[in-house]
This record gives sequence, C-alpha cells and structure tokens, in this order.
Amino acid sequence: MRKDTESFILSSEYDLTTARHMFNTGRYVYVVFMCHIAVEKLLKAIVAETTDRVPPKTHNLLYLIKLACLSMPQDLFDFVAKINNASIVTRYPEDFNRLIESYPENVVK
Repeated sequence: MRKDTESFILSSEYDLTTARHMFNTGRYVYVVFMCHIAVEKLLKAIVAETTDRVPPKTHNLLYLIKLACLSMPQDLFDFVAKINNASIVTRYPEDFNRLIESYPENVVK
C-alpha cells in the first residue's frame, strides 16, 4: 500500500469520528461537510492505488470515481452525487440560516 493511501484512509477515519461527534452535538452542517471530506479521502486513496499516482487536488467526488474507474450500485452512486452537491454550499454558504434549515437531523442521519 502506498504511504499516501494509508494516510488518506487514516485521515478519513478521523473525519468520520469527527462527523459522529458533530452529529451527537447537533452540528448537522458540519456532519455533512465532514462526511464529504471522509468520502473524498477514501476515493483519493483508491485513485492513488489504482493509478499509482498522487490524486488531484479536487473536491469533486464524481470526478474521483471516474479516475478510479469505480462502478457501484446506483443507490450508492446517488448518495455520493448528493453529498458531492452539498460540498460547495457547506463550504461557502450564501445564507447560513437557510443552510442549517436544509440539513435537519433526519436528513443528515
């Protein structure tokens, strides 16, 4: 296993633990943000392993799936697409109050 792959995996696990803590404290926008980062890092680990190259500095999960030549069940792909679309609005919210309303507990869970 490549060293960067291992680092991406460990960092992703750390991010998922952070997301769980954020969920338990009701910080739902950050749960979505941390989950996106965790998925991104796992996809970058796969890209690093399959291409034997450092993955690009991108937040686009769909692009990373393409680079990794992954195929997945449609429901999983739909989930990744949904969290991919949340990336920009959680990073650069135009209306933070509206963003909070968009991600209540039941949606984030």
